[in-house]
Amino acid sequence: MSIERRQRGVPLTMHHQSSNIPQVAPDHHHQQSHSHPIPPANVNDDFSLKDTNPDLGERWPSVSGVGGRAGHGGMGWMNSERYSSTYDLVEQMFYLYVRVVKAKDLPPSGITASCDPYVEVKLGNYKGRTKHFEKKLNPEWNQVFAFSKERIQSSTLEVFVKDKEMIGRDDYLGRVVFDLNEIPTRVPPDSPLAPQWYRLDHRRGEGKVRGEIMVAVWMGTQADEAFSDAWHSDGASAHGDGVFNIRSKVYVSPKLWYLRVNVIEAQDVMPNDRSRLPEVFVKAQVGSQVLRTNTCPTRTANPLWNEDLMFVAAEPFEDQLVITVEDRVHPSKDDLLGRITLPLDMFDRRLDHRSVHSRWFNLENYGFGVLEPDRTRRELKFSSRIHLRVCLEGGYHVLDESTMYISDQRPTARQLWKQPIGILEVGILGAQGLLPMKMKDSRGSTDAYCVAKYGHKWVRTRTIIDTFNPKWNEQYTWEVYDPCTVITLGVFDNCHLGGSEKLNGGGTGARDSRIGKVRIRLSTLEAHRIYTHSYPLLVLHPHGVKKMGELQLAVRFTTLSLANMIYVYGHPLLPKMHYLHPLTVNQVDNLRYQAMNIVAVRLGRAEPPLRKEVVEYMLDVDSHVWSMRRSKANFFRIMALISGVISMSWWLGDVCTWKNPITTVLVHILFLILICYPELILPTMFLYMFLIGLWNYRLRPRHPPNMDTKLSWAEAVHPDELDEEFDTFPSSKSNDAVRMRYDRLRSVAGRIQTVVGDIATQGERVQSLLSWRDPRATSLFVVFCLCVALVLYATPFRVVALVAGLYYLRHPRFRSKLPSVPINFFRRLPARTDSLL
Repeated sequence: MSIERRQRGVPLTMHHQSSNIPQVAPDHHHQQSHSHPIPPANVNDDFSLKDTNPDLGERWPSVSGVGGRAGHGGMGWMNSERYSSTYDLVEQMFYLYVRVVKAKDLPPSGITASCDPYVEVKLGNYKGRTKHFEKKLNPEWNQVFAFSKERIQSSTLEVFVKDKEMIGRDDYLGRVVFDLNEIPTRVPPDSPLAPQWYRLDHRRGEGKVRGEIMVAVWMGTQADEAFSDAWHSDGASAHGDGVFNIRSKVYVSPKLWYLRVNVIEAQDVMPNDRSRLPEVFVKAQVGSQVLRTNTCPTRTANPLWNEDLMFVAAEPFEDQLVITVEDRVHPSKDDLLGRITLPLDMFDRRLDHRSVHSRWFNLENYGFGVLEPDRTRRELKFSSRIHLRVCLEGGYHVLDESTMYISDQRPTARQLWKQPIGILEVGILGAQGLLPMKMKDSRGSTDAYCVAKYGHKWVRTRTIIDTFNPKWNEQYTWEVYDPCTVITLGVFDNCHLGGSEKLNGGGTGARDSRIGKVRIRLSTLEAHRIYTHSYPLLVLHPHGVKKMGELQLAVRFTTLSLANMIYVYGHPLLPKMHYLHPLTVNQVDNLRYQAMNIVAVRLGRAEPPLRKEVVEYMLDVDSHVWSMRRSKANFFRIMALISGVISMSWWLGDVCTWKNPITTVLVHILFLILICYPELILPTMFLYMFLIGLWNYRLRPRHPPNMDTKLSWAEAVHPDELDEEFDTFPSSKSNDAVRMRYDRLRSVAGRIQTVVGDIATQGERVQSLLSWRDPRATSLFVVFCLCVALVLYATPFRVVALVAGLYYLRHPRFRSKLPSVPINFFRRLPARTDSLL
């Protein structure tokens, strides 16, 4: 099923499009960090979701030689065979694994009387090498090399042991040669192949030389345990620390807690100027998070606040809680009166809403010992105290991602977790048609990897170097605790393959470029079905929406118990603490921003790091930024919902005007039946909805929903609006551009203001029916209510409903084109608009 695209040139109806709008140059601060510019959007781009038919599970093909050719001699792993694997959602890929363990009795150099050995593994045109050791005759490397079978162009494997020289060519110490036809095959869960000692041969085949090397060579698939830590021939051009940045890894988000600091009161707070009473407030800090209480409304030495301050803390707790008591001496000056530092481990961990005991803490008194450096620390007096109630909240779920695309809803405390209700398995097969993201050797290049995030678990595939059609074929599994969650997958271009960039992703180092993102909501997946689709990678740039390629996935959601699934649908989305003691909207937004920063910093310290720009893109860090395009998209989403009600009212209008006499007669018959048998009204409604559901079953979606450029208004958006969306905050544009955008925003806001005012007016008119703001109107309505009450008491309900229905369905010849009496009466009611300035 293709996603319908919006026709070019659709007029924008939310605000006036002026032909005199200046064209503002795009802000390069928000563009992709690559030197090769992405070409503009093509009107022929296919944004549809495509079905694929990869060879998964039992459909794996027979292995018939290297690169599709027959095996050498019809023997060994090159022969036509079939192998089993637990990776049934990916295509089977074969690799030649070489584990270089260690060497012994290597000959020393005749000049230096020492040896700086390293190993070079050569297979055809591919070479991999271990690190070298200085002055060591018995080195241990324990390093694995993996060569893709599809790229093997040789029938022999050579393992060289060399001595690194500072000047000139490295010396050969010996080699071992393996015939690929004799290589054994290992299929997990078989135990790893035991390495063996091999005597080193002379490089020219002149017999044995001194020294031995321990090596294990086998043929395996990506299901092998050595796959993730191996050096891959796909990344042969990476060097230095860049080798670590191409490996596939699994990351776990840090365990996040909400830290609640209830500042109750303080005692004996003495200002530096003893002639005045202090205006005291408390400032609390955890890491980079700083919050403060209001200033105590009364000037006193014993101030009272009783305010809650909320922070985000991550295990292991590296930061401390710093409490300072300050005096507002001047609007631009605050004096520090006391300070205390508390480790987070000392506080209670609360699982529910039960109260936590408060404690008094002595403050280190500033102004005496601090101002006189010749005094010792022993002279510091603890004369002031502060009363705190501090706890780590384990009953909340700490939000670190947008609530619209949440992937986990469990509380922090593991004791409160329920049993999983299903298993999510995702096979990341590959990508097709990626665009060049940077320049390499005067040509476009892309070094792509994929990141998937669900719950606390992040996964990162290996980087496939210098290809626009990478094949990863890696499979990952997650436990599912709620089906109404979303898994997010992003594709990025690796810009850290040279090893010279900072590993933490900060500073002035290169940034990995975004290629695209895919979201899949689990509740839209049928259980036990494998979805194999190619998802378009759509990215919005300052020049418009662009398809960056396609991501091929295989997804399967397996439910464990139907009863547990039904149980989950009847319970709240978030833990109960979010409803018993809810946080404000501003608190949730601020805490989410802090949580995202903490997650980005912690994952950036892993090896290899999951960089900050990757984490922020996956967590939708900029989802709160205002955008004219998003505003229009949400407006038309609301209009699409209201259009159903409007269509129903139009249909009723056609019935009342006898536009289709047959339909009108049938409606009259149904109305009379329901009046005669009112007990059938509710059963008829539910039966009607049941029949609609059955009818729509054949029209149900056959694939998960995908990003819709038409729904997002990403194609018909004005270029200046896109430029505004990618602008920095605060704006970096010229004053004329900002003034123009501000005037446009005022125009849109004025229209919204008018609509909101009209809605408020209708509501106030309803209130004025009985408020006596219009004495004559209220008198008429009160008398009308009395008459209606008497009529309803004396007349059966069926008669009233029959008369009202027939009156509403009366023929057009009995209708007047003028507004009815109730509408005229309602429109004459007063609203509170007269009180507005």
